[in-house]
Amino acid sequence: MFLSEPPESPDTRRLYEDDRRETGFVMNGSRLWAHAAALHDDLFALLRRTAEAAGLSMRERGVLVTACAATLGDAYCSLAWGTRLGREAGGELAAAVLSGTDAGLDDRERALARWARLVAADPNGTGPEDLQALRDSGFDEPQILAITAYTALRLAFSSVNDALGVRPEPELLAGAPEPVRAVVTWGRVPEGT
Repeated sequence: MFLSEPPESPDTRRLYEDDRRETGFVMNGSRLWAHAAALHDDLFALLRRTAEAAGLSMRERGVLVTACAATLGDAYCSLAWGTRLGREAGGELAAAVLSGTDAGLDDRERALARWARLVAADPNGTGPEDLQALRDSGFDEPQILAITAYTALRLAFSSVNDALGVRPEPELLAGAPEPVRAVVTWGRVPEGT
């Protein structure tokens, strides 16, 4: 990453301990965001609220984030969320979302993946017809707003990480399902490779 290691503080220790509990190691993204832990906390509180407002399951969040991260070309979130989605639904399904084939997704999940890709690739290119698959999947207008906000917030998080040089850790790469590791060939090269 392009910024130095943040100074030790209660917030830094908290972010690092949260990572160790969840992943077994301190993530480079946390090292970056520890420079402004309150911004990290506020962003993730808003992400939680948007996911709740949209009524998204963990698997559905995984579909949105992996489709969004792959479209952006963000290796870090592609590996992290490809791994999370892989735990929920299997590595092959996660790789299918990352590669854009969407094999194994139901219609609702396909609608989410398609929308995430549109938002990430060209938000000014969307039209009212692009919302129909979400509507057909049972999402109402407040949920569609929340889904879009969730996707845009994930884009913002990925963009900050990418712009400031956050690279995937060897542990993140090693812990990803093999199909996910095989498909993520974009973005910043993982550390140690």
